Amino acid sequence: MVGILAGLFLFILAGGGLFAWIKYEGAVQDLPTVEGLKNYAPPVMSRIYANNDRVMAELASERRLFVPITLIPDRVKNAFISTEDKNFYSHGGIDPLAIVRAVVQDMFRKTSGKRLVGASTITQQVARNMLLNNKRNLNRKIKEAILAIRIEQSLTKDQILEIYLNEIYLGDGAYGVAAAAQTYFHKNLDQLTVAEAAYLGGLPKSPYNYDLYHHPKAGLERRNFVLSRMLETGAISKEVLKQAMDEPLQVTQSVIRRGPLAGTQWFSEAVRRDLIDRYGMDKTMQGGLEVHTSLDLKNQNLATRLMQQALMKYDRQHGWRGAINHLNIEDGKEWSDLLARQKNPAGILDAWRVAIVLNSSTGKVGWLENKNEKLALLENKDVSWTKRSSHPLKMGDVVLIEPLANNGKVALRQVPLIEGALISVDVQTGRVLSMFGGWSFAESQFNRATQAQRQPGSSFKPIAYLAGMEQNIPPSQIFMDSPFSAGSWHPNNYEKTFWGPTALHNGLRYSRNLVTIRLAAQVGMNAISNLAIALGEVDSMPKVLPAVLGAVETTVFRHAGAYASIAAEGLLTKPTLIDYIQDRNGKVIWHSDVLKLEHSEDPDRLPLIIDHRKRVASAQSSYQIITMMEDVMKRGTGMSAARGIDRPLAGKTGTSQDFNDAWFAGFSPDVVTVVWFGFDQPKTLGKGMSGAVVAAPVWNEFMKNILANRPKLDFAKPEGVFLASYDTSKGSVTDAFKEGQTPGISINLNKGAATGELTAQDTGAENIPDSEESMDSNEGIVSPSNEGSEKKIGEKTGQSSSSGEGEDIGMGGLY
Repeated sequence: MVGILAGLFLFILAGGGLFAWIKYEGAVQDLPTVEGLKNYAPPVMSRIYANNDRVMAELASERRLFVPITLIPDRVKNAFISTEDKNFYSHGGIDPLAIVRAVVQDMFRKTSGKRLVGASTITQQVARNMLLNNKRNLNRKIKEAILAIRIEQSLTKDQILEIYLNEIYLGDGAYGVAAAAQTYFHKNLDQLTVAEAAYLGGLPKSPYNYDLYHHPKAGLERRNFVLSRMLETGAISKEVLKQAMDEPLQVTQSVIRRGPLAGTQWFSEAVRRDLIDRYGMDKTMQGGLEVHTSLDLKNQNLATRLMQQALMKYDRQHGWRGAINHLNIEDGKEWSDLLARQKNPAGILDAWRVAIVLNSSTGKVGWLENKNEKLALLENKDVSWTKRSSHPLKMGDVVLIEPLANNGKVALRQVPLIEGALISVDVQTGRVLSMFGGWSFAESQFNRATQAQRQPGSSFKPIAYLAGMEQNIPPSQIFMDSPFSAGSWHPNNYEKTFWGPTALHNGLRYSRNLVTIRLAAQVGMNAISNLAIALGEVDSMPKVLPAVLGAVETTVFRHAGAYASIAAEGLLTKPTLIDYIQDRNGKVIWHSDVLKLEHSEDPDRLPLIIDHRKRVASAQSSYQIITMMEDVMKRGTGMSAARGIDRPLAGKTGTSQDFNDAWFAGFSPDVVTVVWFGFDQPKTLGKGMSGAVVAAPVWNEFMKNILANRPKLDFAKPEGVFLASYDTSKGSVTDAFKEGQTPGISINLNKGAATGELTAQDTGAENIPDSEESMDSNEGIVSPSNEGSEKKIGEKTGQSSSSGEGEDIGMGGLY
């Protein structure tokens, strides 16, 4: 009784002191305003969705999801109110009874050395979190109380509770109850059980001390305490209490993915960059944007798997490079502690493990799995592989392995040095369906699909041929495949053979460089350069003939767009990542306008699809090139890419000088895919490592899989063209001809470049650097006698460049 009276006395004194301080010290004059709380808009993370509306990445400075108070379940509200402020709906901002109770309790707790209890209401916590700071002193507590009273006078109880439940920090990077529900239970708020809601309601006191990851016992006890308080306040019944206390409370950390979904990092980062360009950093990271993208997760997983397999295959063919480290162990004993301190190397895949060689002759290795020792044997072929190198395995070598499910053994792995990229695009809309930007995003965030400037080699040639078709040159036009020199420039064909008069169709089908050069001289480099820019292949290009053999720089992203524009019958098709964007309130603030629906007032008429794409080449010329590129796939340099696919396909191989870059670019009537391989710092992939050998097999497997689930389509033949077969020196071919053109007949050209010698002005040789003095033609030539065995021609295409590892862009807050 004495303690209670003392407490009341202290409370009266404190109240009087508060009144005097306000009255005589003017404390209220420097208090922050509460007006901003009326339009509360907290920083909320943005989310990126795949095309099936699955969240694949989150962008945040603070991981917070805003949920209106009307959508927060009562069991969640009651869990917090019962524990933090049971008189919330009846007090005016401060709770005098709670203050008295806290004073009395603190008198006894202080003598026992225990932490003092507080008496802050939910409204006071809002004042502190939103308008003040967390300093524990009388000055701040008095300001907090004054502000709480003002907040109660300005906002409704539900508005105050909405701010509190969306703003409060609940541990593990989660701000607000919605983010916490996903963080701890991988659930939305309406999916939480009473027991799970109670656990969240107990976190404000000390998120870390009750974190189920680190303190499961304390977390369970805190949850049960909250449940008992919910019973006291009438929020739950005794039956619900018993059921909730019997419910196991487990959080599996492995199900909570903080980063982008596996394999989507390149795409997610490209979207993040796009958003920052549109809206700036603050709105991107704190604006609560809902970003709906075109990424097809099934296709993306396929692209990732195929590209990683191809990179590993190439890397393995070029030899074992040795262990990543060596640890001194005796007789293979006491290795686990040493291995536990070994850091994972950059570029390691999730399925791989760091292991130590315990017996080099048998290939016995050991590794740790959840701190448990594991033992297995390497596959025999892996042991033999290392013995053929200059770095045979030794006991104590630290290596990378992958456990195999089929035979109980493990495979030896190494992180490839070669890199690669893949882009897949919808022809009609430009929507990017898949993007692979390199071996490991964790190792290097430089995106080879969108950032690496590389030379496309012969895969650039269709643009030059399209420029020729635009000048009404027919596919059967004869050009000379014969040697010439222009100053110090001596282009050639790979086989050092010349076919003489050659139809353009065969020039493209067999990738004859000298035919392409003469076509470009006839058409003019201005026309080719302008078309390449219009297609989005480049922003600018040198107007010299070596450029038509691929001596320009572009990205996989741009190359895919140019090919998509050809496939779309000359309509400019720009690759896009985002379909539409919503703000935090669900309002659509941006959407793609490539295709629009025009609705009729007549309810019986279907809406019309309006295509807003710009025309950069005629449909007739584009169809002529498509038809020629179809034969490239059937009987030319693209045969390896078309193998086993019973669909209309068009495409072209590409290999840059010295085999530095290997490409395959091609399309069906509805999907374009471009594949590239090379080293970040350009160097040869090795003799014979052409686009047909390295890139085409991946293109083939990828397209074979994705087209299997699509309807079989034919390339649409536009009005104004007809198909006709005619004989060439290499057999009968079928091409598309415009009205007025005669199949198999050449037209009279104004220039003599098609059949005669080239002048320095024709070639642009006066602009070619002296260092480019021996230009053999590029890759992929298949002679009529050995179709399907593509060979590289050793094209001299100038300096190929890439940004190497690129700038350190970082994912920032990309979860």
